[in-house]
Amino acid sequence: MTEKAMANTRTMGVALSSCTIPQVGKPNFEIEEGKMEIGMGIHGEPGIDRGKLKTADEITETIMEAILNDGPYFEGNEVSVLVNGLGATPKEELYIVFRKVADILKDKAIKIYRSYVGEYATSMEMAGMSITIMKLDDQLKQLLDAPAYSPFFAQPKL
Repeated sequence: MTEKAMANTRTMGVALSSCTIPQVGKPNFEIEEGKMEIGMGIHGEPGIDRGKLKTADEITETIMEAILNDGPYFEGNEVSVLVNGLGATPKEELYIVFRKVADILKDKAIKIYRSYVGEYATSMEMAGMSITIMKLDDQLKQLLDAPAYSPFFAQPKL
């Protein structure tokens, strides 16, 4: 099931700033003011494009185009959407991104089965976010709906 979930999942993010690991005491990479890096990993792994800061809608369109072009997503699919903050992005901005994701999926006739918006995997105080889309079938929906409890995530029985 893990391999199936992985095969049906795509994710990409954007970084607007670095994080500072307390033991190191300095940022682990630099992004200039007014710049962003699309595709950067939460630990500073290089992205695919560094350039001028764009609007939330423009960033979301770029990320969603890459995800949808790479993934197994087609008209009529049901998906789960995760918009994840990297530590220093206000939840309000994450919902702006989610709104655009929902619009793009609706235009492609892809139905959102379940969505998550918040901080699920952060990199200290890093500014940025990631979008994750997982195509679902009945088995994956059943697992996604299962109750889950941990210190940072809870999903009660539906």
